[in-house]
Amino acid sequence: MAILRYKAFSTTPEGGNPAGVVLDASDLDDKDMQQIAKEVGFSETAFLIDNGARGLAVCYFSPQKEVDFCGHATIAAACAYADAHEHGTLTFQTKTEGPVTVTTQKGPGGIASATFVSPPPSTDPLAPADLAALCGALRWRVHDLDPALLPPCVAYAGARHPIIAAGTRERLADLDYDFDALADLCERKQWDTICLVWRETPLQFHARNPFPAGGVREDPATGAAAAALAGYLAGRELVPVPADITVLQGHDMGSPSTITAHISRNFTDGIAVTGAAVPM
Repeated sequence: MAILRYKAFSTTPEGGNPAGVVLDASDLDDKDMQQIAKEVGFSETAFLIDNGARGLAVCYFSPQKEVDFCGHATIAAACAYADAHEHGTLTFQTKTEGPVTVTTQKGPGGIASATFVSPPPSTDPLAPADLAALCGALRWRVHDLDPALLPPCVAYAGARHPIIAAGTRERLADLDYDFDALADLCERKQWDTICLVWRETPLQFHARNPFPAGGVREDPATGAAAAALAGYLAGRELVPVPADITVLQGHDMGSPSTITAHISRNFTDGIAVTGAAVPM
């Protein structure tokens, strides 16, 4: 059994978010997958099982637990599969609502990229008490935020993410949160990563995504959170539709990543997320 290692949302191994990929997990059970993900140590490892005409069943495991969906591991898995076989359209059967369609292509220098269409996005308000608890765990103050531009919410596009906007780029860069407190809050509220953003231009965002629920301090690139952010922006009419937004993530960690999210007029059906992936 080969365990591949890819960097997603980057064209070089120096950037992006690492993901483990097992292209043939047909002989593995959940316990095996969890142990492998723990040994790999990345925020997620994707395990693929060929289901014939139904496509590929995909399971995602963090070092701590199984997760329903992971954007960067989807990009990594699709590109790894295409590198081993051929480029085209894949159907990933995940534990989210319905199948996830992924299209791969080869770009300049032979670098693979992939586009997946997320599950339908949705948004719920972030309760004031939850916002206060979240700010406390982040060691942020409520007046550090920019609620007028992006009101706090909990957004979904395959995984659940609270989204809060920093008032300045400096506030976003200065992240030193209480790992245990935030992990406990995420566990109680069933949140995946926390999506912290700063809006540089109407269509370009800087993001950071703490992921203590998965045993990882921070994700350098989070495709599911980018999809959730795009769905939130479109649903609140905070961007024109159709539109492409760019999410720059990982720069404060020294692992720069670029995520593109396309918001179509039918955005309620899903958000298209695109990124490159390269072997490590």
